[in-house]
Amino acid sequence: MLVGSTVQRVAILGGTRIPFARAHGAYAQVGNLQMLSAVLAALVERQGLAGVRLGDVIGGAVIKHSRDFNLVREAVLSSGLAPQTPGLDLQRACGTSLEAAILVANKIALGQIDAGIAAGVDSISDPPVVYPRAYQQLLLRSYRGRSLLQRLTPWLSLRPAMFAPEMPGVIEPRTGLSMGQSAELMAQRWQIGRAEQDELAATSHARAAAAWASGFQRDLVVPYLGLTQDNNVCADTSVAKLSKLKPAFERSASGTLTAGNSTPLTDGAAAVLLGSEAWAAGRQLPVLGYLTHAKTWAVDFASGHEGLLMAPALAVSALLRDAGLSLQDFDYYEIHEAFAAQVLATLKAWESPEYCRTQLGREQPLGAIDRSKLNVHGSSIAVGHPFAATGARILAVAAQLLAGNPAARRVLLSVCTAGGMGVTAIVESAHSAERT
Repeated sequence: MLVGSTVQRVAILGGTRIPFARAHGAYAQVGNLQMLSAVLAALVERQGLAGVRLGDVIGGAVIKHSRDFNLVREAVLSSGLAPQTPGLDLQRACGTSLEAAILVANKIALGQIDAGIAAGVDSISDPPVVYPRAYQQLLLRSYRGRSLLQRLTPWLSLRPAMFAPEMPGVIEPRTGLSMGQSAELMAQRWQIGRAEQDELAATSHARAAAAWASGFQRDLVVPYLGLTQDNNVCADTSVAKLSKLKPAFERSASGTLTAGNSTPLTDGAAAVLLGSEAWAAGRQLPVLGYLTHAKTWAVDFASGHEGLLMAPALAVSALLRDAGLSLQDFDYYEIHEAFAAQVLATLKAWESPEYCRTQLGREQPLGAIDRSKLNVHGSSIAVGHPFAATGARILAVAAQLLAGNPAARRVLLSVCTAGGMGVTAIVESAHSAERT
């Protein structure tokens, strides 16, 4: 039976991550398994789950070695959870760990499990380096040989070019464009200038620095390998400083995206504990918030019909219809900052009568949001973006925001991803009397 006798509310019970680190720096000597294991172990310790069997742990990484084919299960075995706890690997690009949370939440809501963990990790510093396919095929032909001659003959075709490594890159196979180049096209399409991108980036850094100074991150982040804070946050940056950086993806004078208003390459991991209300009460774990709605979408970016990172604009519209809410019915907005231009394009799309009519099927635009409620503790431009870990990071932040503000009722979450997809969700307060 796939559904229990009742549909259960899904409580967010805690989130943990390690400090996010610039690539090829503090975490250069470790990989996905070590970072994910550390995060799960920290979450288990904080929530008193040593020896406990959970219904499932779901997570993954975007850039992953073939040796880590069972990454999450291996991390579970090093976490302190009961070894009978299963683990599931998945990947939806930058939306991986938010999608993992949705899957865990669905299992809890349907009564299949009582509790589970959603997690994500990525290492830019430890990528799988491969060699050209011609070399791979040579090796396989040699391996398949039945005789010594058959095994040696393929090596006669060996060429120096076969030893040129192929590093992984964030390139869309359908277009051949990097994510930054795709975002530059979005900036042009939506007429988003350099100054407003730099302003959003500077705000992200200022708010992230303030969040660390205020102690907000203390309950969310555990030290790892000598790092105690995210090392990409620049408290002293400014629009003036950012304006001096050269374009990173479009070298001509028309380029607007820079290293300063784009997400840095980052290593890190994050995890979130979800459970039913009854399970939480039985373990005396306070409920920080509830994951109540979610929606995943995709756009036709390959034909040029839509921008690569615009799917959240459509996903949120559908999400709001499901929830019976307006875009303004939120106390906070946690929107992943892949690029400042991407965030600004999404906001402009929601304000555009034409876009909302033709793309969202709405008679009226969704409208503007209060920018003071957007990424109030900074986001990916400042904090960093280990691809698969970002969704769990912002989910934990959302729950923490609601738990710390009894007057707040809900948070809107949005993550754009490679492949023209978007993952969105709503988190509601445990303090609110409203039950949806």
